[in-house]
Amino acid sequence: MDVERGFYQLVEVQDHVHYIIAFVVSVIGAVGVTGNALVMYAFYCNKKLRTPPNFFIMNLAVSDFLMAITQSPIFFVNSLYKGWIFGETGCKIYAFCGALFGITSMINLLAISIDRYVVIVKPLQALRWTSTRRTYLIIALVWLYSLAWSLAPLLGWSSYIPEGLMTSCTWDYVTSTPANKSYTLMLCCFVFFVPLGIISYCYLCMFLAIRQGSRDVEQLGNQMRKSTLIQQNSIKTEWKLAKIAFVVIIVFVLSWSPYACVTLIAWAGYGRILNPYSKSVPGVIAKSSAIYNPLIYAIIHSKYRLTLAEKVPCLHFLAHAPRKDCISVSLSESSLRDSVLSRQSSVSTTKLHRVSSITTTDTHVWSDVELNPIDQSHTLGSSYSLGTLRDKENQSLTKHTKRKKSQSQEQLR
Repeated sequence: MDVERGFYQLVEVQDHVHYIIAFVVSVIGAVGVTGNALVMYAFYCNKKLRTPPNFFIMNLAVSDFLMAITQSPIFFVNSLYKGWIFGETGCKIYAFCGALFGITSMINLLAISIDRYVVIVKPLQALRWTSTRRTYLIIALVWLYSLAWSLAPLLGWSSYIPEGLMTSCTWDYVTSTPANKSYTLMLCCFVFFVPLGIISYCYLCMFLAIRQGSRDVEQLGNQMRKSTLIQQNSIKTEWKLAKIAFVVIIVFVLSWSPYACVTLIAWAGYGRILNPYSKSVPGVIAKSSAIYNPLIYAIIHSKYRLTLAEKVPCLHFLAHAPRKDCISVSLSESSLRDSVLSRQSSVSTTKLHRVSSITTTDTHVWSDVELNPIDQSHTLGSSYSLGTLRDKENQSLTKHTKRKKSQSQEQLR
């Protein structure tokens, strides 16, 4: 039974349902605020983390932090009161903040994927691509894009109303009007499905580039008689990247797919089959995405982990994390990136130096995944391209052949 209450209908459900949701939301809020605050604190304390690629992670932490701190407390209080208590204006502000910070997090994931795609798949172009000014511009575009979609319901394209158990607010995807249906369809396409497709494409290309590079490294390793070490490290690098890509895409899909499905069901005209639970639970799952991203993108990163262990007394145990989480694959990564650079420089119309973005010092897999900026002055002096190594090997083989020929001629004489 629904009871009319102000501008929304109060849904009568058992009290323990509201209390369970309140508990879950409080946990999401506490973990989301704490986790993302730690990421921002580590970024503030360690100047070495303030690189252009890490600005994207910082921006992600900011949007997730704001999502957690603006959504969870209000959701929690409403659940205790078993209905929306902040009025129509409060509902619009709450829904606007949720849309703004949620969309920003999604589009920021897209920006991170494109940034990594450029650096790993097109390393020569990355030399011109990676800059602080360009990174700031991309982050500003991410926020402007998200702001445009969030303001639309306030300007008349759809509207913000309470949803589910009437303890949270979102855009009106239930009422079947042209404005609501068009906004729901466009939002799902350009904020969920299109970014998801681009992210999948970027990570697929990165995986294929790593696999092709590993094959080139194996060939080089056979010539240099170091195949065992190179092949083992190449496999580790490839699988590390594949696993991280898998986790990123799966978490993205699992967090927002239920909500997207519910909205599309209502958009298709089957909203009557949706009960208050089927509308509320997907919203809670979507809001929980704020707690996953800091774990995936920052907390498992060795530099962030060590910074937090140093600056936060109760997190000293992070400094003793097993090294297998950050596999050292210096030789494999250097040769692997060299092979990619060598292939791209062969088709370039200008004479470009083959640059290796990974040094032969102890480098971690996360330097590929996290995309630290390319230090040209250091890497030019410490790494060789695949073509250079092959040339040297061919020269040594030629000298060895000539020496054998001369020895055989002397024996015949």
